[in-house]
Amino acid sequence: MSNQRKKYSKRERREHFTAYAFIIPDFAGLLVFVILPIVYALYISFFKWDLVSDKIFIGLDNYIRMFQDKNWWTALLRTLKLTLVYVPGLFCFSLLAAVLVSRIKTKAASFIKTSFLMPFAITSVIASTLWMFLYNEKRGYLNALLNAVGIPDQPFIGSESQAMVSVIIVLLWINIGYNMILFLSAIKDIPSSYQEAATIDGANGWEVFRYITFPLIKQTSIFILITTTIASFQVLDLIMVMTKGGPAKATGVGALYIYDRSFNMMELGYGSALSVFMFVVLLVFSFIQLKLTKEE
Repeated sequence: MSNQRKKYSKRERREHFTAYAFIIPDFAGLLVFVILPIVYALYISFFKWDLVSDKIFIGLDNYIRMFQDKNWWTALLRTLKLTLVYVPGLFCFSLLAAVLVSRIKTKAASFIKTSFLMPFAITSVIASTLWMFLYNEKRGYLNALLNAVGIPDQPFIGSESQAMVSVIIVLLWINIGYNMILFLSAIKDIPSSYQEAATIDGANGWEVFRYITFPLIKQTSIFILITTTIASFQVLDLIMVMTKGGPAKATGVGALYIYDRSFNMMELGYGSALSVFMFVVLLVFSFIQLKLTKEE
């Protein structure tokens, strides 16, 4: 018995060592690049600091200023509008693509999945530059296609009414493939016997999806909703390249306002207060989504 215990304890220690060897690098990255910056941003938010001179402690003045800053609330409202369009759109299109691809049993399925995933593999700057050429009012391919069917040139990112929609289209183009793969993996994990039994009982395709497929991918759906909501509040590089917040601040979202205040206006303390507030907002949104989708 003692030898067996020794062998078991050695095997257990080896398994623990292997587990920690995989966990520690990720935890170190999370600590250095996520947790510590959040804590430091909270600390800086109580100071007036321009990155050059010494920090001046001002207590809650940055937060009081935030609640009185109409430009900040306008930018946050634009972010919310982007989220309300982008997140449901990405969810529905990704899920639809996953369901359709899951029904393809030929080798073409691999080609289709790769095609959808390719935009996610390129950087946001390259994607933004590509779509800027497509959106060009005079020489863009999109207007050439519209002209071919009798529609006049559209300004796209040069229009206050079309700029945000144009940005959302690019975001969808980039991210649909990745989220489709997540949905597809969840759908593939559903035992085929469930769908076969429902079909034998007379259920049509919509009923199989509604009562079997969609309920069984609930956890994946929750994960995608939360992560895409967080990502929608953090959209920055794409907007900086394509519109720089214009025209007339039509795409001036919250993340861009924080960047502008922190690094262009050199108000790092105030920018940190704004980022801390946005972090709290995202925590609340995530909690609400979890509560609404919580299993009984």
